[in-house]
Amino acid sequence: NESMKSVFYLFLFISCGNVQLEKKKLSQQLDQLNSSIDTLATTVSGRFHCPDSFTRKTASQGSFTNYLRDLNLKPYGSEVKYFDGTGKYNNNVYASVIDMPITNKDLQQCADAVMRLRGEFLFKMKRYNEISFRFTGDGKMHGYVQYAGNDRSYETFRKYMDHVFNFANTASLFKQLKAKSMHDIEPGDVLIQTGNPYGHAVIVLDVCSDNNGNKQYMLAQSYMPAQETQVLLNPLTGGVWYSAKTEGTIETPEYNFEVSNLRTW
Repeated sequence: NESMKSVFYLFLFISCGNVQLEKKKLSQQLDQLNSSIDTLATTVSGRFHCPDSFTRKTASQGSFTNYLRDLNLKPYGSEVKYFDGTGKYNNNVYASVIDMPITNKDLQQCADAVMRLRGEFLFKMKRYNEISFRFTGDGKMHGYVQYAGNDRSYETFRKYMDHVFNFANTASLFKQLKAKSMHDIEPGDVLIQTGNPYGHAVIVLDVCSDNNGNKQYMLAQSYMPAQETQVLLNPLTGGVWYSAKTEGTIETPEYNFEVSNLRTW
């Protein structure tokens, strides 16, 4: 029994040590992040400054780029919530939470969040005929106008999006999107990888560039189970910006991509 107690206390000591180490690591990441953000700002572009010597390229009014940059964020420090209202257990992967309510059903997962943002943008711009997504079962595109008829209420649009979430996934979204070079990365592009049984998809939320043509980009995701969309941290730097390298692996907090996984609408 005494030896069992010794093992238990040793395990407890090691576990607590690991917890303290993780807390210290998270604190260091947040300190680094805090130095480059405006915690009182409520939009993506307002809260997150471009890295030193990088700037945002001006985008046209009514563009997907401006829509994403103007997305409202929850107050700084808010916790990502799962569809059932509980907090995300892994809270050291994101910097902020996009203020866009989700339903209490386990629907809006990774690819769904990407499609939701695209759909919301097109709906806001009243580009109803362009709101269409490929389904997994029949491989066909299914449009909002086809679903809603003459109803243009936001309530019906949200029902349509939930319908999409039920019948589309990373595999179908991958087929809908077109391959793109990392050299030309811009807001709204998607890093997407199909897998067996699951893949993952994250959306490029913003891009900054310097005078030499180098680019830094920001990512957002949902995940499993369904959860609020979140601005991702870069696990290698502790900040929110990723360097737009043209080869190799892109390490995000909960999934790794290859640069060849970049696609666009």
